[in-house]
Amino acid sequence: MSLATEDGMLNLAGVLLFAERPEWIKPLFIVKAIRYPDNAVHSTEYLDSEEFSGTLGKIFADSLAFIMRNLRKVQSGHGVNAPGVPEIPQSVFEELLVNALIHRDYLVNATIRLFIFDDRIEIISPGHLPNNLTVEKIRSGISNIRNPILVSYAAKGLLPYRGLGSGIKRALEDWPDISFIDDRERSMFIATIHRKELDETGLAEKTSQKSTQKSTQKSAQKSTQKSTQKSTQKSTQKSTQKILELMQGDPTITIADLALRIGITEWAIKKQIRKMKAQGRIQRIGPDKGGRWQVAE
Repeated sequence: MSLATEDGMLNLAGVLLFAERPEWIKPLFIVKAIRYPDNAVHSTEYLDSEEFSGTLGKIFADSLAFIMRNLRKVQSGHGVNAPGVPEIPQSVFEELLVNALIHRDYLVNATIRLFIFDDRIEIISPGHLPNNLTVEKIRSGISNIRNPILVSYAAKGLLPYRGLGSGIKRALEDWPDISFIDDRERSMFIATIHRKELDETGLAEKTSQKSTQKSTQKSAQKSTQKSTQKSTQKSTQKSTQKILELMQGDPTITIADLALRIGITEWAIKKQIRKMKAQGRIQRIGPDKGGRWQVAE
């Protein structure tokens, strides 16, 4: 499986994918995320800040949640009572975060950094583009594999990875206003997602950082986090129940069919299935092809 050395110890890929606390072995395997109050990096002022650690899958999910809760919500042609949609599609950040996690240079002693400003969002990965790869080439869909083992496992469902070289192109299709810097001198790759200026009629929810006093920032952040967590938990519980009902109705149903029927990604389905298996709520009888699901009573 290429995840361990000859003496049975996990190698770097094994640690990143399956160790309970990878950061204990690889201290810089974390993502540092900060929401600044305007368009510049500050030494002490910020609106939201977290460090994410754990396996690749956990870091991806936590980093994505941080971005989405710090985005504005726009009406997008809907009524004023509609909840609004994120100003930038979530798919853009899924592609760029996966790219940062599986293609970064793990021999460079630096963390992945995620900076959110009023006018842009930056994802900074350690290591410049490998070999003769250039920004122009990755924009056209050309890619080189730096970490082949991570790529192979990501493609099996551990992350929403959809094919070599296609992630950057998909992100650009969903949001063309993305720029890339291959900084070889400082050994880093920077993806910058530029945000659009929105007028009052286009906003359903806007973080007005400059007019917000520091004394109210922490309480507002906690309230937002709790609200996001409750919403996420409620949505997960609903989809989990739906998965169980569909499995009971058709024990041979596939993951692809579950994703289609429920309206979420196959990656999200697999994540919930892993959790339900660990809880003893379901089990797989037989092989992936030709087997069936058994739901605990």
